[in-house]
Amino acid sequence: MTRFIVVPQWQGSPSSRAMQLIDGAEAIAGDLPRSACTRVDVPLEAGEEIDTGVHRYSSLRRIRDLVSATAGAGDEPAMIVGGDCGVAVAAVARSAAADPDLALVWLDAHPDLHTPETSESGAFSGMALRAVLGEGADGLALAPGTVRPDRVIIAGARSFDPAEDEAVRSLGITTLAAADLADPERLAQAVAATGASSVHIHVALDVLDPADMTGVTSAEPFGVPVTQLVAAIAAVRQATPVAGSSIAGFAPSSPAAAVEDMGTILRVVGALA
Repeated sequence: MTRFIVVPQWQGSPSSRAMQLIDGAEAIAGDLPRSACTRVDVPLEAGEEIDTGVHRYSSLRRIRDLVSATAGAGDEPAMIVGGDCGVAVAAVARSAAADPDLALVWLDAHPDLHTPETSESGAFSGMALRAVLGEGADGLALAPGTVRPDRVIIAGARSFDPAEDEAVRSLGITTLAAADLADPERLAQAVAATGASSVHIHVALDVLDPADMTGVTSAEPFGVPVTQLVAAIAAVRQATPVAGSSIAGFAPSSPAAAVEDMGTILRVVGALA
């Protein structure tokens, strides 16, 4: 059975609605098997930058240590449930520890490829994938080479800043547009082409089309319909073993709104798990 590690982290988000990510993580956890869930006690304080260029760095560093200690090692699959996309960094680290020969699928409306030097907001969620690739603040970025850039597939992203476009080019990262996922085999083939023996799948819920998902902090039009997202994940799972997964970005505006989105979210969780 998949382990679910619930991390209601909000400190990595740039949104004025960031603390609603706490409600989102708890709402997802409420519909998961209780015996399979472990919660990480995220500090409520915002934290300090400490000259890192990362907003709320001190709290993010503390949470990273808590997640790593809670997730531990092990061969069994685990899904980290956020919270903002910063939680994915520890999730990928766990998957890479289990299998260094790892590919990474990053399903997100935004590529999250900023560094502290290029980010205007200083929000860590926008730096999360770059941190996976070994660039960023000490204590948040993984060791370089943990995941190779040529084994990363960004899929469904449709809002790139110029610095992120340059990162995609210079690092040689594969990208698939939202429309590409109309053919579910496109994503599975891209993963297989990396030659990796397993894959970590990260889903930021804003990858979905706003018609299917409303409770996100930064919706982007022309996203992936949930039927296509679920089919693409299923095709990847059929072709390549999944070492772990992460899901992030649920920020419901109210309890009633959370209920409306949960059917969609649980379809995605079911596909990942």
